[in-house]
Amino acid sequence: MIGAVLASGAVILGGWEAGAQHAATHTVPATTPKSAGTAAPAPQPSGSSAAPTPTPAGPSVADGTYRGSLVATDYGTVRVSVTISGGRITDITPLKLTDDGGRSVQISRQAAPILRSEVLKAQSANVDSVSGATYTTEGYLTSLQAALDSAHFG
Repeated sequence: MIGAVLASGAVILGGWEAGAQHAATHTVPATTPKSAGTAAPAPQPSGSSAAPTPTPAGPSVADGTYRGSLVATDYGTVRVSVTISGGRITDITPLKLTDDGGRSVQISRQAAPILRSEVLKAQSANVDSVSGATYTTEGYLTSLQAALDSAHFG
């Protein structure tokens, strides 16, 4: 049994050393790849406090209105559409907001314009959640991302 433990240790140590040698000779690209539908921020110089400027999608995105998926939440379903013009998000329209109870409707009605404003500023679905409207926010942004994906935006 001691021999098996020592043999396992030798295999692990050998693999670790080989990995360390590979890492020492392998260079990592300076840019970070995009994750599912969100743009990676541009690298900032050290000590810079300037916020990155949203980059429009560019002319390869066809102008039009794209409908997001219907997203189920604990308080009902959510669906939005997004309008793209000139390679930029120009409007987001809630087609369906949470509606399971009067309080849910009230929360959704308050959150939707805040989310719209934040998305227009960010030019993406990568925005903060609206406090007190977690389910609406998650459904809204998930549906929006599906619409942006169908438009090949970002």
